[in-house]
Amino acid sequence: MTANFSNHRVITDFVTGKPVLDVGPEANRQAVEKYLVNEKGYAREDIVVDMDLVLEVSGMPYRTKLDLVVFVDHIMFMVIKCAAGSLGSREREAVYAARIAGDHPMPVAVASDGHNALVFDAIRRKQIGSGLDAIPSPERARQLLAKTTAVPLPADRQEKEKIIFRSYDIMNVNTAENNC
Repeated sequence: MTANFSNHRVITDFVTGKPVLDVGPEANRQAVEKYLVNEKGYAREDIVVDMDLVLEVSGMPYRTKLDLVVFVDHIMFMVIKCAAGSLGSREREAVYAARIAGDHPMPVAVASDGHNALVFDAIRRKQIGSGLDAIPSPERARQLLAKTTAVPLPADRQEKEKIIFRSYDIMNVNTAENNC
């Protein structure tokens, strides 16, 4: 379903069913959402679109949204940054988002343009795969979670990583929020 709204095309989000502006990487996010559900077998209910993230960075509040956060058995497992351009330029943003979004780092971070993906072990900050097929299935996610010990980041490390994340995230200018 498409319509025009305020000079921007509006599409229906695959996961939420809600209208979204088709700007920036939105088409890429829709492709990733469809891949997660149709190919990997995630339930729509396990994917949070535009998850609110509020951080305190250097004593100041910083508000943003994470493109996609995937839960497995109600546990935050993976953050996905949907990019309209180079995936390499989004890998650190995805990894640090996965490290600071919860009480402890999520195991997996992904940067994807809807056609390709870079997949990272967010705890160790190392690339573990490339291509959409490298995104873990729910079954593989359960295996990874079973081997993962949930350890919070030390406070000083967490503060540094919030600053790194904000430095990348603040450069996201072609988003629906900035185009309303």
